[in-house]
Amino acid sequence: MRLARVGPRGEERPAVVTDDGTAVDVSAQVSDFDADFFARGGLGELAGILGRDDLPTLDLAGIRVGPPIARPFKIVGIGLNYEDHARESGKEIPTEPVVFMKASNSLSGPYDDILLPPNASKVDWEVELGVVVCTEARYLADEASAGEAIAGYCVAHDVSERSWQLERGGQWVKGKSAETFCPVGPWLVTPDEIPDIGDLGLRLSVNGVVRQSGHTSKLIFSPQHIVWYLSQMMVLEPGDLVLTGTPPGVGLATGSFLETGDVVELAIEGLGSQRAVCRPADGGVGEPQEGTHAQ
Repeated sequence: MRLARVGPRGEERPAVVTDDGTAVDVSAQVSDFDADFFARGGLGELAGILGRDDLPTLDLAGIRVGPPIARPFKIVGIGLNYEDHARESGKEIPTEPVVFMKASNSLSGPYDDILLPPNASKVDWEVELGVVVCTEARYLADEASAGEAIAGYCVAHDVSERSWQLERGGQWVKGKSAETFCPVGPWLVTPDEIPDIGDLGLRLSVNGVVRQSGHTSKLIFSPQHIVWYLSQMMVLEPGDLVLTGTPPGVGLATGSFLETGDVVELAIEGLGSQRAVCRPADGGVGEPQEGTHAQ
């Protein structure tokens, strides 16, 4: 299944996107794709009703596509998880996952504007494979158990303000947590739709110029290993989002960063694509524009 949430910010309706691109409105059966939905086994419930012919459909033309999950309890990031990205960053290849956090309200839709914060000078791009958890995960026994705790996968953009992340002291969370710094979607794709999560291409371009081109086969730590590892140190809850790291080609490596008017496009095979325009945050009080560039 491909889960999507459509509608204005804060008023998104849950839907399932079929193979032919039709969006089936399931808001009468499901209130939202949130923690409660995943905890009660909502994915199984949806599978049982999708064959019905009385479910209404949605015309996605002109409708905002929001993040495919409601606000998670946690957004956990993994740094330096591609060997070539670690090298371009001048870092040692990690022997254990490098863990950081993003504020949960940094979540935004796949076509919403990216807001550049006041005084930000080094806003960077990072295409990433996102993982959503479907059950409470604590002290998992092995990677097989971790696989059973994964609801699905999505395109995620770990937008990062590098000067705040690296030059202001303390934890990376400073540069990772501004509003709109975690565009996700357009869909959450269940594992049965992905034959091999280790065989997906990732790409990102800025103003039509390809900046990142990677492959999940190059991940140092697999999604299953990451979920298992994190469960030893924190309780992962239904609906939590984990970002698994970015391939090489980030702006930090070349000193090139996002500016007002830049258009960022990113995609992962089988998981869809995103498109965002960068604009100033207007002193932090402006709402991001809600794009409707569904693809």
